[in-house]
Amino acid sequence: MAADMDVRGAAERRDLAVRAAVEQGLVGGHDSAQPLVCLLDTAGIRASATALTSAFAAALAPGTPVLHTFAVKAAPLVPVLRLLAGAGLGCEVASPGELALARAAGVDPERTVLDSPAKTAAELREALALGIAVNADNRQELERLDALVAAGPSPSRSPVGVRINPQTGAGAIDALSTATATSKFGIALRDPGAREWLVRAFLDRPWLTRLHTHSGSQGVPLPLIAEGVRELHALAEEINAAAGRRQVDTLDIGGGLPVNFASDEETPTYAEYVSALRGAVPALFDGSYGLVTEFGRSLLAKHGLVLARVEYTKTTGARPIALTHAGVQLATRTVYAPAAWPLRILPYDAKGAPKAGDLLAQDIAGPACFAGDLLATARELPRLDPGDLIGVPDTGAYFFTAHYGYNSLPRPAVHGFTVTPEGEVRFALARPAQSLMEIVTEAGGAFRDAFLPTR
Repeated sequence: MAADMDVRGAAERRDLAVRAAVEQGLVGGHDSAQPLVCLLDTAGIRASATALTSAFAAALAPGTPVLHTFAVKAAPLVPVLRLLAGAGLGCEVASPGELALARAAGVDPERTVLDSPAKTAAELREALALGIAVNADNRQELERLDALVAAGPSPSRSPVGVRINPQTGAGAIDALSTATATSKFGIALRDPGAREWLVRAFLDRPWLTRLHTHSGSQGVPLPLIAEGVRELHALAEEINAAAGRRQVDTLDIGGGLPVNFASDEETPTYAEYVSALRGAVPALFDGSYGLVTEFGRSLLAKHGLVLARVEYTKTTGARPIALTHAGVQLATRTVYAPAAWPLRILPYDAKGAPKAGDLLAQDIAGPACFAGDLLATARELPRLDPGDLIGVPDTGAYFFTAHYGYNSLPRPAVHGFTVTPEGEVRFALARPAQSLMEIVTEAGGAFRDAFLPTR
């Protein structure tokens, strides 16, 4: 019953925010310069962060060190990182840009983890100097770290670990499955001689104190994720037995909780994730190891909404089409892989009220100049008219937060919103809309004569 109440609360907040966005001029009719806006429900984000930390706190032995980090790639927005830091989360970064965002948000280096399969020497040197945790991806990176650790202070301020690929198999989306036999990530645990090499690598490097794995995200079922964590724990036990001490003291179990894109229900839950882990590897929660998590999509996806104006409607070959301002630039994965990334479409009228009426199969098209720029095909909705709005929920991670610059379409404004107990909606700008001048600047506008012949 409590879950049902939560769903109704989120949906009510969303509808209030849509109406307020129209009333406050964030998005509007044909005379408005704002045909598109993106919204983040900050109360929903906080609730997800609390659900995560509470689920683990309820299961872990008292006093177990645990760091929950947010995968910055899921929503690389400084206000989001700052909000989550206030909820007790650190950052998992996978590039110099993501590290810069985490630092701009005020996230402490000690609450930051660096993961990437292609770290440069400069990136590693900076991370070690700052005291950021590093997960090495491969044997050559470990050799690079040998020199850097030897040249730095002893002991190193940075916890250093190794990412392993448990090779436990793929989920429903190959591109997001990172524990396959040939995944590009980590050291393959089941390759001939790999396990023995890993044990020896730790024994030769007393400063290696962590192990990391991540089996994938959307499309990867909980039992498969749990199997990868079980393999990680078993390897840590083997290394520590060989070392005769607790050399590996922390397990970074990644993230990857899938998201339900079919309804407002948030499932699976973090409590269900923890239950799956306890069933597969109960010793993970006995306090023997500190834990690190790296969740991304599951913290943000359900709390984002694209709101776009219907500019025109037409019928072609008996197919009704609504032409909107939301397309590939915001929902890149859906446009290029619609079967794997279906999105819901919520219809609103020009005043921001939910639209009712007889259902009609319609295509929801975006503004980009290619035929595949469709958010939905033959979707049963009340007839859409010019000036109406479409809402695209579940887009708070990896959708509008990571803009795709097709056709030089500008990045839309992103606003967070809160709803007071009295029903008042308050917006806070998280990222302004990109100006046309900014697009020109990014496209080399200051160097327009660079390729002309010189005299």
